[in-house]
Amino acid sequence: MNNTKAIILGCVIGGAMTALAYTFLLPSDAPSNAAGQSTEPQPLYWVAPMDPNYRRDEPGKSPMGMDLVPVYEESTGGNEGPGTISISPNVVNNLGVRTASVQRRSLHVPIRTVGYVQYNEDTLIHIHPRVEGWVDTLHVKASGEYVKKGEPLYSLYSPELVNAQEELLIAMRRGSDDLINAARSRLDALQMPNEAIQSLISSKKVRQTITFSAPQTGFVDNLNIREGFFIKPGNTLLSIGALDEVWVDAEIFERQSAQVTVGLPVTMTLDFLPGKTWEGEVDYVYPTLEQSTRTLRVRLRFKNADYALKPNMFAQITIHSDFDSDNVLVPSEAVIRTGTQDRVVLAFGDGQFKSIAVDVGRVVEDYTEITTGLIDGDQIVTSAHFLLDSESSISSDFKRMEAPDALPSSVFTEATITDVMPSHNMITVNHGAISEWDWPEMTMDFTVANHVDLTSLRQGMGAHIEISKENDGQYVVTTVHIIDDNADTQTINGRTIWTEATINSVMSSHKMLNLDHGAIEAWDWPAMTMDFFVADTIDLSQLEAGMDLHIEITKTGDSDYLVTTIHVKSAEPSSAQSAVVTGTINAINTQSRVVNISREAIPKWDRPAATLDFTVSDAIDISQFTVGADITFTFEITDGNFRILSIQSESQDASMDHSNHGGAHE
Repeated sequence: MNNTKAIILGCVIGGAMTALAYTFLLPSDAPSNAAGQSTEPQPLYWVAPMDPNYRRDEPGKSPMGMDLVPVYEESTGGNEGPGTISISPNVVNNLGVRTASVQRRSLHVPIRTVGYVQYNEDTLIHIHPRVEGWVDTLHVKASGEYVKKGEPLYSLYSPELVNAQEELLIAMRRGSDDLINAARSRLDALQMPNEAIQSLISSKKVRQTITFSAPQTGFVDNLNIREGFFIKPGNTLLSIGALDEVWVDAEIFERQSAQVTVGLPVTMTLDFLPGKTWEGEVDYVYPTLEQSTRTLRVRLRFKNADYALKPNMFAQITIHSDFDSDNVLVPSEAVIRTGTQDRVVLAFGDGQFKSIAVDVGRVVEDYTEITTGLIDGDQIVTSAHFLLDSESSISSDFKRMEAPDALPSSVFTEATITDVMPSHNMITVNHGAISEWDWPEMTMDFTVANHVDLTSLRQGMGAHIEISKENDGQYVVTTVHIIDDNADTQTINGRTIWTEATINSVMSSHKMLNLDHGAIEAWDWPAMTMDFFVADTIDLSQLEAGMDLHIEITKTGDSDYLVTTIHVKSAEPSSAQSAVVTGTINAINTQSRVVNISREAIPKWDRPAATLDFTVSDAIDISQFTVGADITFTFEITDGNFRILSIQSESQDASMDHSNHGGAHE
């Protein structure tokens, strides 16, 4: 019995000591480490970097001998959309991933081509005779000789020149001024040098041979004569070209034609003078393409003071075409071209990447223009991006996450009032669909702005209402335009419709408006600009160009239409205020275009009658008005200045409205 008790007591003591040992000897961070290990993301599988279809359940090597890349659960899609992958920092480092920022800057696009040096044809002169004869002496012996202006080129024996000289001497002996002038004019027409004519007059001896001189300094080209040749008008004897400035004819591809304009800078090099560069400019772009080569000829102009450039030399040309507008540029090595799609890999940070599609523009040296798909400041991958793209492209939609378009802060819609709650300053309306906010047709309660008169509203009324979104997210009815009670009936029988419109001009004297209105399906009208007569009940003085309206158009005949109701949409206050008022002209200063007018009161501004100076618009003929005339005029106030926009004499016919319809009228 005692032995049994001893055994039981020993077990109890042993268990207690074991518990104490686990409590004090076991490391305190063991549970936390276990918990930490359980929360670390575990790879779903491993894939080959170059073949995403090669998957394994554990690390290893790909068939190409490369380390397999782990794919985590969040790799199947991130906050940036489908195809976003996540890679641990050590793998990013091992892959050698490098990134670069997308830049926005002007793009320099050099056009490299070849060209041939030519004479400047503006200074290329061809020598032709005006008479028949024989070349007696040729003073230039070969093409390429350098001649100065006035140096002899050739001497000519011409019976026709001999006869013309004798006629002048006969006229001189007879003393007839008319005959002398006629004979002198004939020698000039035959291009006999003036020195030879003066020698003939002074010596009174006929010269059998006449020497012709160089008309300019330059190089002889196309020498087509020798001594003893018989020549006649129409023969090209030789050409003289100046080489102080040369032309270079170059050709560019058809796709580059839009980049080249007159005046662009050009640089030129020649193989026989390495290291030397000539600078010139585009002088002319030819209007037609070469049909066989589909290239466009461009003429370039270069200075050639040392005569180093010679006709028919072969040259390398660079036309510097700059695009001043900002362009989105990326390193060319960052673009992945698949043949059917161009892609780049976006780097979002924290090891997240996504392959997206882009549209590529011009490719210039180390940079490529991106027309759509990237914005300034994006980070893109420039190295190891093929590995990242192979994984991301499995599930990517190739679209970047874009911020939603800004929604309008207020909209207009048609509605029917179903309840009015004056004590709560609210109304209940059944409004139509609002596409701007993606709202369907529904019934809602709205708080009404304080300036809206609820006493004029009642259940069942049709209205155009403006709903505005406040900064706190609440929606408030800020404008209510009551539709005529009979509007629904009129719409049903097809004689009246409501539409939105914008005022282009107000023709008060004709009681007309020029409007841009939207499409009207009920009448099969497209959106267009039209002139409308306005009902007599509408006050045109309250309207001005640029106002947005809801208008009721009533069909009054087979082809006659009348604006019978106008609701002005609320608008931001303008810096210029205008009004229509009557008055009497007191004085006119035509030089300064200032008119002193005693005008009547302006009720809408709560202004009493007053006498003021007004500046008259340049579009108004001020000479048509006289002191003492009674007038109706529209004026605006801008920065404290009074400017008359339109003016009409009360004694004139309505058609004599001196108004500037391009301005804003009220």
